[in-house]
Amino acid sequence: MNDIVKSEAERWLSTKEICEHLGVGRDSLLSWINEKELPAHKVGRNWKFKVSEVDEWVRSGKASE
Repeated sequence: MNDIVKSEAERWLSTKEICEHLGVGRDSLLSWINEKELPAHKVGRNWKFKVSEVDEWVRSGKASE
């Protein structure tokens, strides 16, 4: 499967799901969005996340800055 098809097939995660994935609380997550440029997408009143984008952000070291 090529990268374009793979990224289209990846589902969006909720705030609760991405917090569980990262092992952090909601307050930390919101702080990372606002202060550390965590990749997040606002859909209406809710934040949505792609695991691949968040994992790449963590690997880049931005979570520890």
